[in-house]
Amino acid sequence: MRGVTVLALAGAAAAMSTAALAADFPPTLPPAQPVLQAAAESGWYLRGDIGITNQQLRSLRQRLDSTLLSSEQVGMGFDSSPFFLVGVGYQFNNWLRFDVTGEYRAKANFHGSNNVTFADNGGTAVLVDSYSASKSEWVVLVNGYLDLGTWWDMTPFVGAGVGFSRNQIDGFRDDGIGFHGNSGGPITTVAFGDPGVKWNFAWALDAGVAYTVTPSFKVDLAYRYLNLGVAQTGPTRAFDNSVTNGGAFSFNGLVSHDVMLGVRWMIQPEEPADAPPLIRKG
Repeated sequence: MRGVTVLALAGAAAAMSTAALAADFPPTLPPAQPVLQAAAESGWYLRGDIGITNQQLRSLRQRLDSTLLSSEQVGMGFDSSPFFLVGVGYQFNNWLRFDVTGEYRAKANFHGSNNVTFADNGGTAVLVDSYSASKSEWVVLVNGYLDLGTWWDMTPFVGAGVGFSRNQIDGFRDDGIGFHGNSGGPITTVAFGDPGVKWNFAWALDAGVAYTVTPSFKVDLAYRYLNLGVAQTGPTRAFDNSVTNGGAFSFNGLVSHDVMLGVRWMIQPEEPADAPPLIRKG
C-alpha cells in the first residue's frame, strides 16, 4: 500500500512539472499573412475640358500710327467665349504627370476705339476710330503638372505648358468720324480688314484642384493663364473695295485668363511591381 501511495505522489509531481514547463513557452503563432503591395498610381490617361475665356490685349497697331500726332486707345477688349480641349497623357507617379492637348477656342467678339489727331493741310484733324472684329484660335500644348498631395480625395496641382497657337481674325471693321482742322468739315471713313491668320509660340501656367471620383476617374477645376502672342488682320480695304495704305492691323500682347472644368480617365493603369510580400508579425 505504501508503494502505491509513493507512485501516486510521483505521478502528480510529474504532471505539475509538465504544466509549469508548458506555461514557460510562448503561445503558438498564427500563420504569417502576406501584406499586399499598393499599386502605384501611374499609366496612360485621356482628358477632356470645357472652359470660358477672359481675353486681353496690350495694343492694336498699324503702319499709319507713326504719322499720328496723338493716339488714345479706349475700351479695347474681347467678350468671353467658350473653348473645348482634348488630350492624352501619362501619370508617372502620385505627383508627376504630362499630357499633350489640342483645343479650339471659339470666336470672341472684339470692340474698342482710338481717339487720334493728325496733321491736315496745315491744321490738326480729330478722328475717333471705332473697331469691331472676332478672334478664334487653335492651340496645341505640351503640359507638365505637379500633384501636391491628396486630402479627402482632393488633390491641388500646379502646371505649365508650351506649344503653338493659330490665331485668326475675321470681320474686322474700322468706322471713323471726326472733323478737319482748317475747315471744320466732317470726316467719315469706313475700312474693312480681310481675314488674317498668324501662327505663334504659346505658353501657359495652371493651378487647380482634382477630385478623385474613383481610382481611374477624376474631375479637375482649374485656372489657366495663356499667352497667345499676336494676331493680325489681312490687308485693309476702303468701303469701295480699294486697298488702303494702312496695311494690316496687329493685335499685340494677347493673353487669356481661362477657367476650366475637365475630366481624366485612366485607360491603362500600370501593374504594381513584383515584390516579396511583407510579413505581418503576430
